[in-house]
Amino acid sequence: MENRSPFAAVHSNRMRNLRLGILLLVLAAGAVIYWRTTGSRTQPANVLAQVQQLNQLATVRYTVQRIVTLTEEKHPVGSESILLIVQARVEAGVDLSSLAAKDIVRKRDGSVTITLPAPRILNVAIDENETKVWDRQKTWWTPWVPYSLDLEKRARMMGLDSAKESAIEMGILTASEKNAEASVRSLLGLAGFKNVTVVTPST
Repeated sequence: MENRSPFAAVHSNRMRNLRLGILLLVLAAGAVIYWRTTGSRTQPANVLAQVQQLNQLATVRYTVQRIVTLTEEKHPVGSESILLIVQARVEAGVDLSSLAAKDIVRKRDGSVTITLPAPRILNVAIDENETKVWDRQKTWWTPWVPYSLDLEKRARMMGLDSAKESAIEMGILTASEKNAEASVRSLLGLAGFKNVTVVTPST
């Protein structure tokens, strides 16, 4: 049986610890190199997936009420008119689902720059409970002329177009852009990103 001196045992333990330390340093260096070479590719994809989840949240809704009057000339004589009160819901937002990897730049210092698409009107819909015909009439001296079947339909379409234009004039696109920017900043802040730059069309 081999006898080993205490000095030899300590020396052996030190050598073992030294080799273990060197191995850990090599592994750590490899991890750093791997992150630097692959992190720029994987991180934007992770950020993209998180931001795209906000698509339904980054919207703004306005309720707009418009009064529409429309007159239709009859042939050979007479006319018909309608006065319609239209209430519509106008939704605008930034389509975050259209973001691509090229729109997200992750730097080595951990900062992120995201370029958002332009805001747009996503939906315009009539509130049936609040939309009604206020007045509808024909010229009194042409009682035999039937009411138009599509006059109200055309008035509704005009009301939707007018509500959309009014919402834009009221700043719905600007509001949706700011809402999307705030939502993206908040999400990435919760994810641990300390320095987030959001580039918008109005920037």
